[in-house]
Amino acid sequence: MLYYLFEFLEKEYQLPGASLFGFTTFRAAMAILFSLIIATVYGKKVILLLQRKQIGESIRDLGLQGQEQKAGTPTMGGLIIIMATLIPVLLFADILNIYIILLIVTTVWMGVIGFIDDYIKTFKKDKEGLKGRFKILGQVVLGLIVGATLYFHPQVTMRDHDKTVITKEYQVEQVKGADIKSTRTTVPFIKNNEFDYGNLIAWAGEGAKDYVWLIFIPMIILIVTAVSNGANLTDGIDGLAAGTSAIIVFTLGIFTWVSGNIIFSDYLDIMYITGVGELLVFVTAFVGALVGFLWYNAFPATVFMGDTGSLTIGGVIAVIAIIIRKELLIPVLCGIFFAESISVMLQVGYFKYTKKKLGEGKRVFLMAPLHHHYQKRGYHESKIVTRFWIVGIMLAIITIVTLKVR
Repeated sequence: MLYYLFEFLEKEYQLPGASLFGFTTFRAAMAILFSLIIATVYGKKVILLLQRKQIGESIRDLGLQGQEQKAGTPTMGGLIIIMATLIPVLLFADILNIYIILLIVTTVWMGVIGFIDDYIKTFKKDKEGLKGRFKILGQVVLGLIVGATLYFHPQVTMRDHDKTVITKEYQVEQVKGADIKSTRTTVPFIKNNEFDYGNLIAWAGEGAKDYVWLIFIPMIILIVTAVSNGANLTDGIDGLAAGTSAIIVFTLGIFTWVSGNIIFSDYLDIMYITGVGELLVFVTAFVGALVGFLWYNAFPATVFMGDTGSLTIGGVIAVIAIIIRKELLIPVLCGIFFAESISVMLQVGYFKYTKKKLGEGKRVFLMAPLHHHYQKRGYHESKIVTRFWIVGIMLAIITIVTLKVR
């Protein structure tokens, strides 16, 4: 909103300093500053409200050290993250930008699903919360909305590659690429690091690429569902999900800035996505919200994010990666989420297999998700969180390096 106000003041009255709001980097800096202030200052008020309403975490006895001390800690703290993200975005971003609209929808949509889940657990005293099929349905619908928008919306374009042509006079000329609709994405560690989803259906003959949405949209649904569930599983000990996610989102912010800057995208030979630079305002606000939330969520946590936060975080990360066409980097960048999800699948799968074959279920890990395995081995949760953060930083560096290592 301030973006439009100062744009008007600069255009009509040449107000000194108003032109600053025309720079994405300035508005991004203001967004992260405001989100940090909102999360740290007003976050305390939210926590006190949750305490007064007795919205506390019900802890199941899993035999983990210090677990009993967490009982009654306020949950639904994801509301702090959502509030600290959306307010700066509404103030400083161009809210008519299609990518900003998509991320606002994602934040609200996943926040509502997570809130319903937390509400059922807290007020209905049902530890299972929202039934899994309804969570999956919500994630699938969001993936469908995101996929359909990115495929069909006319504002979603990218700059085609420059081409060398020979004129009728046999002169060699460079023709600048035009903005086009495309289903290209980034593939890491190969020389020509772009892949077009349309190639998966090209075998069907001429005109088959018109139906590439039959592949593209289901792929988006799969990514949104997988990442949001991975973030949900990672939220198990103080500061783990928020800190890991902040590292991931900061890295995506670097990709966003580069992909939305025609000079740097050309220099690094990566795709330039029209209008995606505005996404930087949302990304910085989200980083600020996550870091601000850590003020209260770091060990010993005075608030938990609940599914209100974790499902929102996963959905937002997935959609940002998809928008900037870096979704195939998710297994590397979101390696912590990936490991947590794999540990649960291995644990459940192996237990069922051995129970069927041997009559007694056996386990791969002492407990799943993976962070609980290390708790069972006697590691303090602060040590586990710090080491997971270090691994997350290493994965982020590897992901950034893929810009040039091909």
